[in-house]
Amino acid sequence: MPADKFPPFPTARPRSDTLPATGATEGGPPMLTVSALNQAVARMLERNFPLIWVKGEISNFTRAASGHWYFNLKDDGAQVRAVMFKGRAQYAGFMPREGDKVEVRTLVTLYAPRGDYQLNVEAIRRSGVGDLYAAFVQLKERLEREGLFDRERKRALPGFPRRIGIVTSPQAAALRDVLTTLRRRAPHVEVVLYPTPVQGEGAAQRIANAIQSASERGECEVLLVCRGGGSIEDLWSFNEEVVARAIVAARMPVISGVGHETDFTIADFAADLRAPTPTAAAELAATAREDWLAELRSHANDLTRSLRRSLTEKTQTVDWLSRRLVNPGAYIQHERVKLAALQTRLAHATRVPLTRMRHRLQQLATHLSHQMPDTAHARRDLLDLTRRLQGAQAARQLRQRQALAGLTTQLELLNPQRTLERGYAIVSDRHGRVLHAPAELAARSEVTIRLAEGSAEVGIASVQPRLD
Repeated sequence: MPADKFPPFPTARPRSDTLPATGATEGGPPMLTVSALNQAVARMLERNFPLIWVKGEISNFTRAASGHWYFNLKDDGAQVRAVMFKGRAQYAGFMPREGDKVEVRTLVTLYAPRGDYQLNVEAIRRSGVGDLYAAFVQLKERLEREGLFDRERKRALPGFPRRIGIVTSPQAAALRDVLTTLRRRAPHVEVVLYPTPVQGEGAAQRIANAIQSASERGECEVLLVCRGGGSIEDLWSFNEEVVARAIVAARMPVISGVGHETDFTIADFAADLRAPTPTAAAELAATAREDWLAELRSHANDLTRSLRRSLTEKTQTVDWLSRRLVNPGAYIQHERVKLAALQTRLAHATRVPLTRMRHRLQQLATHLSHQMPDTAHARRDLLDLTRRLQGAQAARQLRQRQALAGLTTQLELLNPQRTLERGYAIVSDRHGRVLHAPAELAARSEVTIRLAEGSAEVGIASVQPRLD
């Protein structure tokens, strides 16, 4: 293109807040120092490039003694310097290596002393983690819609488990931490290990198989699913659907203790309880021995109070029954009073008819004396009636005496003293309760035997329920 065809070079004036002038030529643009220029470019970059994600390959990685990371981020066509300061690097979760494919969240800035533009990295992750996170969110939302994470499905942990199952790798440091915690807090608890790889190809299915095996065997009361910390790729087996469904289908409560406190997995949402670390999972699962002892003391106190209350109630019942129990002497006296009343009634019943008959005889005698002058015949009749009356009276009195004798005999038969005189005895326990059957006796207990004359305290050597 001919020179006269080029467009004129722009002479736009810079904004005063971007390019601070230190001097100006006559009729020309402002004059800048190198420092002012670099600072202005740095502000322009930071204003026009907010936090962005950049992906590339690590090269020339250096970890300084200060803890800062310095490296280049490159692809097939370009590269850019990057720095990640110690305060950010300590939360990266992994140590980058030469050739790692990474994604960084960064500010674009300019290092003024050298005039190099660079990336000021705030966060770093391995390439593909963004896709993993999207898959994590998608699976979590789908399982949540199915209700797998509903609070109503969560099962309560047993208060005092005697056997705890652990699903993890036998070589995992998390297993050592869990076993140390259980031995310290609850040495009485038995531990059952269901070994499985916790990362790598096929690990998710093997973790699910271990959980299913623990559920089917039914050996433990609570199950820990745990492993130590790591990158999102290291923990990804616990973000697989097959593991989540195995946890939900388990017959016992499941505690997840995967990674560190800031790590969350699908297994955490599916579990009945999520622990921030494997050690915390062991503490949540096992009740401390001191808590066991406190619970036992509480139950012992409750039992003592219950027994005392029951004993008091039974004692009151015995006292009430004792007051209702009739004394044999009082019973005999009561029957004697009844007998005296019967005798009185008998005498009265005998005397009244006799008086009436005598009165009738007098009437007849008077009537006869008026009607029949033959007194001899009347006297004979009177004598005959008198004899008949006396015979009837004697017969009636004999029958009444016989009835009275029968009542007296029955009364004597009811007298317990007569029964005792025939060789029988009354056996009562130390509370005075009369015993009736062998089942109320106990070997080596003491009883009181009342005889016809006096009583004796004896001990029971043995009890024979029936006589052969």
